[in-house]
Amino acid sequence: MTSTPSRPADRPLRAGVIGLGWAGQQHLDAYAADPGVELVAIAAMEEHLLERFGAQYEVPGRHRDYRDMLAAEQLDVVSVATPTFLHAPIAIAALEAGVDVLCEKPMAESAEAAARMVEAAERTGRVLEVSFNHRQRGDVTALAEVVAAGVLGRISYAKAAWLRREGIPGLGTWFTQAEKSGGGALADIGVHMLDMALHLMGEPCVLSASASTFAEFGPRGRGGSGFGVSEVAADVPFEVEDLATALLRLEDGRALALEASWAQYVPHDQCILELYGSEGGARITFNAPGHEDTIAVWTDVEGFPAELHPEVGPDGRHAAAVANFLAVVRAGDPAGHSGRLALRRARVLDACYASAEEGREVAVAD
Repeated sequence: MTSTPSRPADRPLRAGVIGLGWAGQQHLDAYAADPGVELVAIAAMEEHLLERFGAQYEVPGRHRDYRDMLAAEQLDVVSVATPTFLHAPIAIAALEAGVDVLCEKPMAESAEAAARMVEAAERTGRVLEVSFNHRQRGDVTALAEVVAAGVLGRISYAKAAWLRREGIPGLGTWFTQAEKSGGGALADIGVHMLDMALHLMGEPCVLSASASTFAEFGPRGRGGSGFGVSEVAADVPFEVEDLATALLRLEDGRALALEASWAQYVPHDQCILELYGSEGGARITFNAPGHEDTIAVWTDVEGFPAELHPEVGPDGRHAAAVANFLAVVRAGDPAGHSGRLALRRARVLDACYASAEEGREVAVAD
């Protein structure tokens, strides 16, 4: 691994953003809000987005091709917020150009592609982080403090679900093309729930997956949300799942039940995360329009059943994910920040899809 060259402490980090959809716009906001960052370049295939956000953020470098951007701009950091199948080639090119990378989730369309990203980060000595912005929620942070304090004891089982009533993004776009997206609801929103659950459980190793996937709505052109619609191709088959469910076996006999749906007959969109421990249980419910986000902890206090409601701070979301990435870069030590945790998530997704296809339990690759 090569060493990371030091940067002058008295100059701002020169930042770029590749991909100007909704996620890319969140990264733009976060960089623009940091006085220690100079937003110098953006890249996207859509000329109107380059013009709009270039003007809004007063970005001098505007490029249709990310390769031109990497060659022309002396970047320190870059965010990759493109369609999933472009994450690996863009991130690897940036790392090899000496740029630290923050990539949107899912890390890549496959664990094999994600592994190539990690290899590039470790070979070049650069930082590679993946933006799991939902773990920056105020309620997740509060529950993490509850877990760290030992209130729940040993967590043996968790349930995590993100269910949408009608939320298939971009029917007919890359979102629903298997080779470009790497998967459907599980890869898109289920990975957030997977990340939050494993994060709160203390990062146990996932040993195997037993999963099923279903496509009841997308193939009939139903359940679309309109989100992410861009360059819709006619007559493109719906190649991914709109519902996935999995039981994950974890080390030390623990387990995680995971569910994700883009379209399903549920009362309303909802995210639910439940933890079951030896000394207490907890539940977070959020992302339900018209319904209040809630967090509750159930335990015993001096022998009496008690329900606790931890104080919840503000949501950090993408801004916090970008801030954490910048803190790592500024620290100048890439050790432990080469994307290996996100690679573990990618390997779990691969095992889930293989299990669903083969109709059997599948071991998660080391």
